[in-house]
Amino acid sequence: MSFIITSESPLQDDVRVLVQALNEFTYELTPAEFRHHMSVEQMAAADTSVFVARDAGGAAIGMGALRRHEGAGEVKRMFVSPAVRGGGLGGAILSEIEKLARAEGFSKLVLETGSNFDAAKRVYARAGFVTCDAVLDYPASPWTAFYEKELA
Repeated sequence: MSFIITSESPLQDDVRVLVQALNEFTYELTPAEFRHHMSVEQMAAADTSVFVARDAGGAAIGMGALRRHEGAGEVKRMFVSPAVRGGGLGGAILSEIEKLARAEGFSKLVLETGSNFDAAKRVYARAGFVTCDAVLDYPASPWTAFYEKELA
């Protein structure tokens, strides 16, 4: 499958559709009190860069974001459309996030994901992320899994 990944505004209708699809996916797997979503408007803030993957026809098929914190970059809102999963797109988006984090001088990337999001956990492990204790201000719970990657 052919695709391109660029940094884009999340305030586009097709990106909003991806965000809604991700939210619906998490609704099925995680109780509300353990979901840590960012709205499209929050994703558009200056502390966040959003990467959008588009197929050869220009359709938005995946996304991910880098949110900047003191001392660490955070991977947020990773999602690949179900129709194109398994082709390496998630890893490619994650690679773009990592490239930007390195270019901006971050020494570490962290993330929180659902403990039962097995496909996402495989993508993170393949990219060199390792499990860790709770990160940033996220509470530990049976519904969450935390990962980090040193960039030094």
